Amino acid sequence: MKLLVDNQLPAARARYLTDNGFDCLHVQDVGMEASDDLDIWELAKSEQMVIVTKDEDFPLMADRHAGSSPQVLWVRMGNCRKSALLATFSALLPNLRKLLDEGRGVIEIR
Repeated sequence: MKLLVDNQLPAARARYLTDNGFDCLHVQDVGMEASDDLDIWELAKSEQMVIVTKDEDFPLMADRHAGSSPQVLWVRMGNCRKSALLATFSALLPNLRKLLDEGRGVIEIR
């Protein structure tokens, strides 16, 4: 499973996930940092990638296209320090792969 980190999250988030065993890219890595949500959605769908985002548009799209959409890992934390974001992801990492393997359309991180 490959993850695609959206622009609202730093590229360092993709590196962190890669360092922790996930096949992960940031939209900057694929030249899509200025792309609209639909283009990112279509890439994730065609490449069977999970979108990691803070953008509410992706979970809404997943609800509209249930069953035929990429999975969305929705980070629902407001503006916070990088250390808080890292701590939250670190706590979730042991179960993240399991949650994604279960096929949930949208997984919220709070």
